Amino acid sequence: MLEAQDLAFERDGRRLVGGVTFRLAPAPALTAVMGPNGSGKTLLVMLLAALAEPSAGKVLWNGTPPDHQAHHIRAFVFQRPVMLRRSVEANVRHALSTLPLSPGEVRARTAAALDLTGLSGLSTRPAPVLSGGEQARLALARALARQPKLLFLDEPTANLDPAATAAVESIAGEAQGRGVKIVLVTHDIGQARRLADEVVFMNAGWVVEHAPAEAFFARARSPEARAFLEGRILIGPGDITC
Repeated sequence: MLEAQDLAFERDGRRLVGGVTFRLAPAPALTAVMGPNGSGKTLLVMLLAALAEPSAGKVLWNGTPPDHQAHHIRAFVFQRPVMLRRSVEANVRHALSTLPLSPGEVRARTAAALDLTGLSGLSTRPAPVLSGGEQARLALARALARQPKLLFLDEPTANLDPAATAAVESIAGEAQGRGVKIVLVTHDIGQARRLADEVVFMNAGWVVEHAPAEAFFARARSPEARAFLEGRILIGPGDITC
């Protein structure tokens, strides 16, 4: 269970995430975080993942704040993941290096992650020469090899072609089916319709709406969400162009 209580983040005197409070549906529900560019989606998810320190409020995982063991529970895939200058297999092994695993467990988890993401045949290839879609799958392999309970995905299919997008979505669906709680940042309305069980919609640093996906797409309550779904431009709090 992921919960935010009066969560806020400020930088240089500017509030980038307002005091937001919500409780996300537990696994296997997939939560899509949506909103226009600059609305604070990535920052909110980094706060939820304990990758950024809030200026106020708190995040709770199953009723308690994340502690120094949080990295064993969650994995985060950034929009532009860094590929280490080593093989595909070595990239996955490196992701497991901070966990207390035996060599046999590392081998087993690495093989399973490569198989899940369809990268077994590319295990010896240098990661930096992979295509964009292959790199996205490798980023997922590194994350899922850690067997997280929480998986945060920040625009994982941005700039990918339809086939690569479908592959990433399939892998996310497989992880969800295994009981992983996924929080997905996406600007792609079609993707959110395909994958989301609930939607958190942001504008100008505030959570404007939080609803089951079916209700959100059928009859969004807030004018900002309705404008976004209609393709109109949101400029700031309450500012919507025609």
